[in-house]
Amino acid sequence: MEQSTPHTNKWPFVSIITVNYNQSGVTLEFLESLKSCTYPNFEVWVVDNASPSDNPDRIKKCFPEVNLIKTEKNLGFAGGNNVAVKKANGDYLLFINNDTEIEPGFLQPMVQLLEENPEIGMVSPKIHYFHTQNTFQYAGFTPINRITIRNHAIGFGELDKGQYDHTIQTGSIFGAAMLVPRKVIDEAGMMDEIFFLYYEEHDWAARIERAGYKLYFDGRSLVKHKESISTIKDSPFQIFYLNRGRILYARRNNKGMMKLISLLFLYLISMPKIMLVFALKGKKDLSKAVFKAVWWNLTHKAEN
Repeated sequence: MEQSTPHTNKWPFVSIITVNYNQSGVTLEFLESLKSCTYPNFEVWVVDNASPSDNPDRIKKCFPEVNLIKTEKNLGFAGGNNVAVKKANGDYLLFINNDTEIEPGFLQPMVQLLEENPEIGMVSPKIHYFHTQNTFQYAGFTPINRITIRNHAIGFGELDKGQYDHTIQTGSIFGAAMLVPRKVIDEAGMMDEIFFLYYEEHDWAARIERAGYKLYFDGRSLVKHKESISTIKDSPFQIFYLNRGRILYARRNNKGMMKLISLLFLYLISMPKIMLVFALKGKKDLSKAVFKAVWWNLTHKAEN
């Protein structure tokens, strides 16, 4: 993987940023896939989020050209990425999960899209499941419902037959892979670290939209995602941060009567229902995690 230096190429300089937590082996697979990247002008930043039982130094040993940052504590998804944002040199910053692998020509279409359309503030590629061949995880999002704070991934579970090989505005961005111009970050700010995990990219996308930019999906670009490697599905940890983030998003992005309606729905209908379902399934630890998510939002401010 040969990296360039800024402003020495006709293509804009891109900083590729990924976060590692206890998964150097997975990160090394991602970096290995980057060797096939045909984009001619980029650098790579890996942020190790204070992995407690991993040796991130082997990342630097295997890929000495990579910029490795080791944090002193786990800063979460937003915080880990933000550490690299402050040091990266790119005109564009690609935030991409370490549990992904890229297709060789994935970056050019997205960069070209942003170069030709300065009104676009963020773009995500199409995402396939890595272990389920040719199957979509994401081909854009429907808008987030302002009451339920839910949306749907377009194309989810479908076989890729070329039906989403288009470039189109999307309801929100996908944090597994998102390209953002530096000038947009300078204007709208970085991801808010109060989220720690889940909904931070949606909150960021909403803020960037309020700054006057559009969100786009680019079906000409493909990334494959090894879903569920980085977090254990339906663990108390995941359930807490997922529901905490959902409520927090409503508190930060809704105003007036819409905010009141949404919070009443979340606190009085949605969260009790989720807790009850978990309890009836004998998953009291998950029910307790949802309660903790509600309590956190009742006892903490919505701003950092």
